[in-house]
Amino acid sequence: MKSAYVMLAAAAMLASAACNAEKGSDATATNSSAPIKPVAAPKGGDWTKMVTATPEGGYLMGNPNADVKIIEFGSLTCPHCAEFSEKGSPVLVQNYVKSGRVSWEFRNYLRDGLDMSMAIIAHCAGPEKFFPLVDAMYKSQKELFEKAQAATPEQQQALQANPSPQLFADIAGLQAWAAQRGLPSARTNACLANQNLMNQLMQTSGDVTTQYPDFQGTPTFILNGQMVKNTATWDKLEPAIRDALGS
Repeated sequence: MKSAYVMLAAAAMLASAACNAEKGSDATATNSSAPIKPVAAPKGGDWTKMVTATPEGGYLMGNPNADVKIIEFGSLTCPHCAEFSEKGSPVLVQNYVKSGRVSWEFRNYLRDGLDMSMAIIAHCAGPEKFFPLVDAMYKSQKELFEKAQAATPEQQQALQANPSPQLFADIAGLQAWAAQRGLPSARTNACLANQNLMNQLMQTSGDVTTQYPDFQGTPTFILNGQMVKNTATWDKLEPAIRDALGS
């Protein structure tokens, strides 16, 4: 597994490959204003606050028995994924996941070494903070890119010799960034050195192309087990959700 990570980390830090170029309009209006009949959460709770780790290596928000199950394969260094996080995720959570009729699982698809470091820190936060931290990473994506791109020749040489998640995190200032958001450096240090977590993320990422041979890039969405093509933006995904709900 280490050799596979070295191959990943040796790729361009801010690679454009595997970041979906299929984009629709910027519109976020729904294709239907029909209300969605909700499913009550247990004990009067809120489905959007119910997050669990999945056996496949992702995190699922919402009702695990929802009528419509969405899986997002996303990369934390993909600009199109950041755009979906800004324009689509809030509507998905508020209008659909909150109803209990739709669940949303996020699985990391790794594109480069920086992506690995970011994914490790997001998973390090655990279920309660995973989705907020992923959202914050997308909001800070440009800032983290700029720090990574400013790596000195000495740092670049060190990455060539030892492309570890710790070193990528150090260069991008990820630990200080995470500490400002309530994740102590001692905890992120332990996670960045956790080979089992690294292996799990590599496995989750590698399983994508095995399970879905038509996978072309991120973000990609799976709806009730079927990959929905050309849905990299919310205005393309929402009609598919509405159709699956029958509304």
